[in-house]
Amino acid sequence: MFRTTLAATAALSLATAALAMDNPMVGGAPMFADKNIVENAVNSADHTTLVAAVQAAGLVETLQSPGPFTVFAPVNAAFDMLQAGTVETLLKPENKDQLVKVLTCHVVAANAMSDAIAGMIAAGGGTHRVETVGGCVLEASMDGDMLELKDERGRTATVTIADVVQSNGVIHVIDTVLLPAM
Repeated sequence: MFRTTLAATAALSLATAALAMDNPMVGGAPMFADKNIVENAVNSADHTTLVAAVQAAGLVETLQSPGPFTVFAPVNAAFDMLQAGTVETLLKPENKDQLVKVLTCHVVAANAMSDAIAGMIAAGGGTHRVETVGGCVLEASMDGDMLELKDERGRTATVTIADVVQSNGVIHVIDTVLLPAM
C-alpha cells in the first residue's frame, strides 16, 4: 500500500513538474499552461493586490473565459509605488468603474508573446501602439532586450517575466501599474 501511494505521489509530482516545466515560476509558484489566468494568478505571492483588484472589479469570470488575453500583470510592489491611498480608494465599491478602467488597460484581446511584440516594435521603427480592451493605448518599445510599455501618462513599465503561458492567453509580469489618461 505504501509503495503504491509513494509511486502515485511520485508520478503526480512528475506530471505536475512537466506541466509547469516550460513556464517560469511567478511569485514563488509554478504557472501551469493548462490553467487560466485567474487560476494561476491566485497562486502568485507577487500578485495578491492584482488578484484582489480583479475580484473587486468583477473581472474574474472574464479572465477565466476562453480569451485569448494578454495580461500585463503588475506585481504588488508596482501597486505600492502608486500615491498613498490610491489602491484603497480604487477598491471601494463606488469606484468600481474607475478600477475596471485601470485593470482593463492592462489587457489586450490577443495572445501576444514577447517575440511577436518585439517583431511589431522592429517593424514599427522602434515602437508599436498597443490598444487595450479598456480603450487605453500603450506604446511598446525595447530597451536592449527588455520589453517596455509606456502608458497614456508617460509612465514606463518593464516586462520582468515574459511569456507565462496560460490556457486562455499569456501573462507578462510588469514592474509598474499602467494608468489611463485622466
